[in-house]
Amino acid sequence: METQPKPKHIGRNISRLRELRGMKQEALGFAIGVSQKTISMIENSEVVEEEKLVEIAKALEVSVEAIRNFSEEAVINIVNNTFSDFKDNASAINYHCTFNPLDKIMEMVEENKRLYERLLVSEKEKNKYLESNLNK
Repeated sequence: METQPKPKHIGRNISRLRELRGMKQEALGFAIGVSQKTISMIENSEVVEEEKLVEIAKALEVSVEAIRNFSEEAVINIVNNTFSDFKDNASAINYHCTFNPLDKIMEMVEENKRLYERLLVSEKEKNKYLESNLNK
């Protein structure tokens, strides 16, 4: 007699990922344009529509596969392998990046681009002012 493996409870995975991201049901609902009650119903559902799953994944900033394959054991393993607790000085050391360095670089590039554009507008206004005073 062969038993079928129990399918993953997608709603429960969404709930855990949302909690790990520090997001309330209201915030997730707002992000995808539904009510808190709808989010609660989704989180209690074993299966979620593909379109909704894509929207939720985007709002939680994870992939659809991450929601489908979420595992509490994997999270615990990651935490256990990432942090060490030294009893002597009671400090935790994180050996891995907690952010993507490329994302930070891209944010800086975008900020510099906006700053350059504002500077350019300012210089054009200054030139226009000086030209108008020169023509008088």
